[in-house]
Amino acid sequence: MTTARASAIAAINAYRPTGQAWNFRETPTSEIFGSNVFGDAEMRARLPKSVYKALQATIKRGKPIDPSIADAVALAMKDWAIEKGATHYAHVFYPLTGLTAEKHDSFLTPTGEGTAVAEFSGKELIQGEPDASSFPSGGLRATFEARGYTAWDPTSPAYILDNPNGTTLCIPTAFCSWTGEALDKKTPLLRSMQAVDKQARRVLELFGHKDVGQVTASAGPEQEYFLIDRNFYFNRPDLVMTGRTLFGARPPKGQEFEDQYFGAIPERVLACMLEAERELYKLGVPVKTRHNEVAPSQYEIAPVYENANIATDHQQAIMQTLTRLAQKYGMACLLHEKPFAGINGSGKHVNWSLGCKLGNLLEPGETPHENMQFLVFCAAVIRAVHLHGDVLRAVVASSANDHRLGANEAPPAIISIFLGDQLTDVFEQIERGKVTGSKASGTLSVGVDTLPPLPKHAGDRNRTSPFAFTGNKFEFRAVGSTQSIPGPHLALNTIVAESLDWVATELETATGGDPSRLPAAVEKLLQRIITDHKAVIFNGNGYAEEWQVEAKRRGLPNLKATPEALDALVTPTNLSLFATYGVLSEREMRSRYEIYMERYCKDLNTEAQAAIQIAKTMLLPAAYRYQGELVDIASKLKALGQSPHLGTLEKLMKLVGDLESRIEALERAAGHHGGDVRAEMAHFHDDVIPAMAAVRETADLLETILPDDLWPLPTYREMLFIR
Repeated sequence: MTTARASAIAAINAYRPTGQAWNFRETPTSEIFGSNVFGDAEMRARLPKSVYKALQATIKRGKPIDPSIADAVALAMKDWAIEKGATHYAHVFYPLTGLTAEKHDSFLTPTGEGTAVAEFSGKELIQGEPDASSFPSGGLRATFEARGYTAWDPTSPAYILDNPNGTTLCIPTAFCSWTGEALDKKTPLLRSMQAVDKQARRVLELFGHKDVGQVTASAGPEQEYFLIDRNFYFNRPDLVMTGRTLFGARPPKGQEFEDQYFGAIPERVLACMLEAERELYKLGVPVKTRHNEVAPSQYEIAPVYENANIATDHQQAIMQTLTRLAQKYGMACLLHEKPFAGINGSGKHVNWSLGCKLGNLLEPGETPHENMQFLVFCAAVIRAVHLHGDVLRAVVASSANDHRLGANEAPPAIISIFLGDQLTDVFEQIERGKVTGSKASGTLSVGVDTLPPLPKHAGDRNRTSPFAFTGNKFEFRAVGSTQSIPGPHLALNTIVAESLDWVATELETATGGDPSRLPAAVEKLLQRIITDHKAVIFNGNGYAEEWQVEAKRRGLPNLKATPEALDALVTPTNLSLFATYGVLSEREMRSRYEIYMERYCKDLNTEAQAAIQIAKTMLLPAAYRYQGELVDIASKLKALGQSPHLGTLEKLMKLVGDLESRIEALERAAGHHGGDVRAEMAHFHDDVIPAMAAVRETADLLETILPDDLWPLPTYREMLFIR
């Protein structure tokens, strides 16, 4: 094989673990969990009582922050951070790139006498001023308008980020323009949480609950990812540039043996996972689950679900930590939705619910047919998803996610709800007007006397559903693995806030303030919702062709590709929806539409240029060399009076000719630029993607006939199975 590939395999073979294992016997995880977080215990110990109470009122009850406490909080936070070895502080925010951004400042301030002191004021805590000009704004800001502000988010705790050469105090913040418009992912998420809190409390008040505190949206994102050796990664320009393989023939074995899923975790991978979890525990990230996923070299990490704002910060930390620690163990972490063709891609299933002092509002209990409050909240979600399924599809749209949505590995682009047998039966009874009971959960016997009976859920799971009820929460399974979760989450919060607003208004009108009229009003309301919106409920196989036909008959949108999906963001209905609940103004929403269209074009342009470069400078030369070898052998055989078999040469010559012409076609398609960004996006979808696929088709056939020592790229066989 090529020197680069041989060297990569040799390096993998010679790899030995570095560093010393963490001794969990001496320091159990319970002691390190949250040790780098300025959380409740630290605040209680370090802040004056009045300051602590005021800050907790903001964190736990959503009260406006009192600016007068900022200096006291900043002083306590600085002292704690310096004790942890911090020399700098950073305002951390999430611009519309979808990545984490941070601006570091030193605590040291010169005294003017040749010395310096560590200072950190309330003003520095509350507000920072980074340059906003180079972040995407979708027309909200001109390039020369550089001012932007980071604003301290007191509802998400500050934390210490360790580095071998020191530590940094990280302060979660929102990011807005000088004119107050949101330039980030966090600000509209916080607005949406405020909106759903307000409307949910209206509904709870009708049920007689006066003091429920803040109703909080929660999230639990399950992150899927691939790990491959870094030696292979750096020998694949397509992975380095685009995050996915633009070329690669299928190996003799893929995932068809089903031997990877939940299999034994390879030693090097497990070592990386253990250290990543340790670092995340220190940041207070409640990591719960790790396992092998379906595809070879694919894995999953999942935290317990928590407050959606904090879950957003923690999800960004998970992605950063996995990427950073993979390097330490000689691997590359691939977060792309489809890094390898022919095997499963990666998603980020976001578990979503609502809760308050009363508990989880989507907890059905043992007898959900009698749980009137639960049924109202569940019905509100059904109504929201039916009316605004196009919004949910739009907020998971990207060129990367288009590779997996609708394939036999991920939910389809049709947004539907899986309720399970028990809840479906309850709502069907409600529609008929006579509710007699709920299907019991029961127990399951497996026929072995020594094994205990297992508690059996009242309904099975459905992995083909994009939005599934899973016991006491909904799982939004269409979210892509590279996505930051605020976009999908704020969409869910907003559409449910609208639905709860409608529910509360209907019930307030029907009861006229008389609690005794509530049961009859709820029964009538539930019947109306299920009759009008049952089309979105589907418990069957979302992968089946029949569902495509049935969904169309039901009037459910099937937005298969990003261009048509993104258009939903700027329909009059959806612009009004987000503006009405104060989540995104029309200008802010249109700016995001512009940014997402531009990102789609940039991603595909990068892929097209990378494909052209790799095909012209690596794959074609390898094919020419083999062609030359075959011609030379044929000439020598003829000189000896032999009649050479020319089948391979003829096939190779045809493939080389096809590859040359298809590269030229891709160059023409990728070289076309003109029209507005929406037209450009359509061009990339209609012309560039098929041209790239044609180049790949020929290149992958070439890989199957070229000698192994001539093929320049690490193969799927090597990347996925040599660990």
